[in-house]
Amino acid sequence: MGAGDVSVQPLPAVCLVGPSETFIFTDGEDEALAQRAGNVINTNCSAAHSRQALSCKMAVEYDHFIASGRKWFCHVDDDNYVNVWALLRLLASYPHTQDVYIGKPSLDRPIQATERVSENKMRPVHFWFATGGAGFCISRGLALKMSPWASGGHFVSTAERIRLPDDCTVTLSYGTFENKRNSVHIKGPFSVEADPSRFRSIHCRLYPDTPWCPRTTVF
Repeated sequence: MGAGDVSVQPLPAVCLVGPSETFIFTDGEDEALAQRAGNVINTNCSAAHSRQALSCKMAVEYDHFIASGRKWFCHVDDDNYVNVWALLRLLASYPHTQDVYIGKPSLDRPIQATERVSENKMRPVHFWFATGGAGFCISRGLALKMSPWASGGHFVSTAERIRLPDDCTVTLSYGTFENKRNSVHIKGPFSVEADPSRFRSIHCRLYPDTPWCPRTTVF
């Protein structure tokens, strides 16, 4: 999805605001989550972190977006905090009918890969791409151009052919790497033990009127 005249824009973030416009894609049945969140889609994909499993999930997301008729497809992982209102303001500044690809690369250089041009011949290729871990958004105009190789399950076979993962920003992310915590250092109403990702603290700084945010906190 990095080919042609696609516009890649850096960002400070599947989202559209409101419970009827936000979909959670998961790999198993979760009745409690479905009752709480509403639009929960069981991908029936493997829960593994392999290229095949990740591509399977992304294929389901893409097909649901195409069927929805909506203007923007935004994918974020479940370890990201999404400032929805800021994201919507950003998307409103771009035409959804044109080729727009918004996100953030995780590397400081283009990814290096190979492309099969014939049965016995390969050629090197390199390109920038926004990672699903950081989050990305794709306009409907661009998503429709992707349809020949992405829709109806073709996404999985394309990923296998090029042997690259599903996401070859628009959020803050959190996790651990080499026993080191990757998180935003921010003071807030919750301790690191209670809020290791710092997402709850970030949310209360942005939206202090949220019912579960402490009312007496001074930042």
